[in-house]
Amino acid sequence: MRSPAPHSLTVDSGGDEFAVTGAHPRLSWKLPAAGAAASAPWLLEASIDDAEPVTAEVMSHRFVGWPFGALTSGTRVRWRVRAAAPSAPWSESATFEVGLLDADWTAEWISPAEAADPGYGRRPAHVLSGRVDVAGEVVSARLYATALGVYTASVNGRRVGSDELAPGSTSYDRTLHAQAHDVTSLLTPGRNRVEIELSDGWYRGQVGAFRVPAGWGATLGARVELHCRLADGSLQVHTSDAGWTSRPSVITRADLMDGQSVDLTWAEREPAPVLTGAVVDAPPVSWSPAPPVRVLESRPPATASRIRDGVWVVDFRQNASGWVRLTDLGTPGTHTVIEYGEHVDASGDLSTSHLDSRRPGGEGHVSFVQRDEVIAGASGGEFEPRHTVHGFRYARVSRTGSAFDPASISMQVVHTDLRATGSFACSDEDLNRLHEIATWSFRGNAVDVPTDCPTRERLAWTGDYQVFAPTATRLYDVLGFTRKWLRSVRDDQLDDGRIANFSPDGRRIKHHLDDQFAMMTGSSGWGDAIVAVPWEMYLSYGDRLLLAENYDAMVRWVEWALEQARTARHHARVQASPDPEPFEQYLWDGTFHWGEWTEPRQRDAEGNPIDPIAHDPMAWFLADKGEVGTAYLHRSLATLARIAAILSRDDDATRYTAVAERVADAWRSAYLREDGRTSTDTQAAYVRALSFGLIPGELRSAAVDHLVERIREAGTHVGTGFLATGDLLPVLADAGRGDVAYELLAQRSAPSWLYMLDRGATTIWEDWEGIDEQGHAHESLNHYSKGAVIRFLHTHTLGLRQAEDSIAWERIVIAPVPAPGMTWARGAHDGPQGEIRVEWRIEGDRMHLVAELPEGTTGRVVLPGAAPQDVGPGRSETTAALPASMRKREHA
Repeated sequence: MRSPAPHSLTVDSGGDEFAVTGAHPRLSWKLPAAGAAASAPWLLEASIDDAEPVTAEVMSHRFVGWPFGALTSGTRVRWRVRAAAPSAPWSESATFEVGLLDADWTAEWISPAEAADPGYGRRPAHVLSGRVDVAGEVVSARLYATALGVYTASVNGRRVGSDELAPGSTSYDRTLHAQAHDVTSLLTPGRNRVEIELSDGWYRGQVGAFRVPAGWGATLGARVELHCRLADGSLQVHTSDAGWTSRPSVITRADLMDGQSVDLTWAEREPAPVLTGAVVDAPPVSWSPAPPVRVLESRPPATASRIRDGVWVVDFRQNASGWVRLTDLGTPGTHTVIEYGEHVDASGDLSTSHLDSRRPGGEGHVSFVQRDEVIAGASGGEFEPRHTVHGFRYARVSRTGSAFDPASISMQVVHTDLRATGSFACSDEDLNRLHEIATWSFRGNAVDVPTDCPTRERLAWTGDYQVFAPTATRLYDVLGFTRKWLRSVRDDQLDDGRIANFSPDGRRIKHHLDDQFAMMTGSSGWGDAIVAVPWEMYLSYGDRLLLAENYDAMVRWVEWALEQARTARHHARVQASPDPEPFEQYLWDGTFHWGEWTEPRQRDAEGNPIDPIAHDPMAWFLADKGEVGTAYLHRSLATLARIAAILSRDDDATRYTAVAERVADAWRSAYLREDGRTSTDTQAAYVRALSFGLIPGELRSAAVDHLVERIREAGTHVGTGFLATGDLLPVLADAGRGDVAYELLAQRSAPSWLYMLDRGATTIWEDWEGIDEQGHAHESLNHYSKGAVIRFLHTHTLGLRQAEDSIAWERIVIAPVPAPGMTWARGAHDGPQGEIRVEWRIEGDRMHLVAELPEGTTGRVVLPGAAPQDVGPGRSETTAALPASMRKREHA
């Protein structure tokens, strides 16, 4: 039933049990059903701390700035909205609270009293404990906390909240988020105890594939305030201070990457005073716009095999991020070791060597480890390692001293609690399964920040999210999640304008410009995320602030890239001619680029795949990747020009429009031949050029033909890699070659998506042959970038997409491109205007389509071979005869 009143009231904030904002929240809601008053102006009514409501008239329903003046710490707001028309119904009320603002924190930073340092990856957790004397009946209490490290909180021995891995992953030199929890029910009059269990986390733990120490700081710290409102109306505030104590935790080792060890026989040590004043220059406390990380699903084992005495391998039949929970630890003193991974070998034993890290030349080998351990205490204990996180499908359980019951173990799926907004299903079960594993792959990499993989690196690489962001917006509401991450991207930006390869950047490359990795910072397709990702969020959600927040960083990035284009030439061009052509000042070819990355590998004479980096790292590093760099420079400039116009920066818009065209002309001069062939003549080059608008209209057909030729030469296999794969099928379908697109989707031999399915993938692989024909694993088996293909299932198979000039799903196009033999598809997208639902069926020689549009959205339905039909809010039905070519195809 469509609501006659505004509905789905939200505020741009995160929060665990309740929404928590800063002083200037923005409010949004969805429009009432057609037939009700559904247009501006709106009346917004708010009650602040249970005072008499105040009302304001506002002119938008998205991201409405708080109209009643700045809010103060701890303010509680109840609000509702209705159209300003007479007798228009009010929405249901919604609530939010303002967090403890930075200027109002009075708590001291406290740090644990640490013994000798065993080294990063092996440090224990510590318990910081404070006594709280409550002088009366508590009617309301809030615990505000944050940390440099990862913490869990408890009051009187009971867990606080349901969020995990707090305070989250940020660039800790500039951004630190706090959490707020309602602890009213946990307190009693008289003596109470507040405890914070604190470990290294992202702040002081290991970073990346080579497990180097994070460089944010050397001293852990926590800051805690308990605000108690008593029955007599008084407010008591209790803070962390020198009166708190520190003791070692039963967690004897805690690292987000390596794992966690717990000794439940641990005798509690005599507490020592906490350290105060050890934390200096902590960033101001702020409140995250993202949802929290939570345990979102618990999965029992699918199978459990005893592979030798005391050792079992448990298969959960799904690769995911999280940890296991054990409810039977055995008799006191029983030692249980849990090792995690994505693959088992031919013997059925856990195999993780494919995740080992090696630098080119064979130096710096790091063996991959994810290991939790627990020593059982008194009977009835449980184990759930909440100070680490793992990527895994399989767990190897080794136990001495007691039997192991597989019914006692479960997989806890842990990631950011994103609201699902998209669905897709069709008559082809392979495509349904592909959609499922790609969605799982994103879930496994949405652990507070968008990581590349939940195993080997766990870094929020800019290129990965640049590739996948347009798909992510179709699956989940990722606006707050993305906005939080972009703050770190800005925090980590180098002084010269370069964007770090990943953010948060625990290696802090911006302060280590002599590091070899600094030479590999500033790549096209990766740094361009600072332009592309905010733009995708704006298109999907209509949030202009996201553009404004990132605008200066965008400008600094493209100006750095333009400077490199002007001043650095690729050595091959210098050797060919010491005097550059005039257009070369717009070619970005003289600095490092990752390039297309992970294209299908060539093979040697024996048929073995050749790793170009391992085979000849210097040649790979120095290769001319200017075709990629210049194409991305054009796209970022053209996008930045559009953003500048939206932000009323007219001079910038004019300048960047002109420079973008000069870069496009330079790309054509350097990399495009008169017959529409690109100089590199690869699938990726054609896809990129066609998608980015670099091919002139008169050559587009020829370029498409060359793309199809490359596909056919590859035996109708995918030849793209990291950057271009997501655009491959849309480019083909939009050029009238949907037949080739679906042939690629249907391909079952490697490289292809269905090869992954046939080899048992439950998430998308990093390498096209992540598990080869011999059953050997290669690289990460949970890398979501190639899963960007499923956006095609939404935009083309289902046919639902935004109109080119639309934002926030105000105008849509429904233009299905069915696969041969497909008889139906259905799906939905719950966007800022409300839920859009589409279903089509082919019956005989006719296609029937039903669409449901929310108020505020208009659409155009384009069935194959039929004239377009405009549709408005509500339900509509369209039917048309299939063109003769499709009828023949369907009946073939």
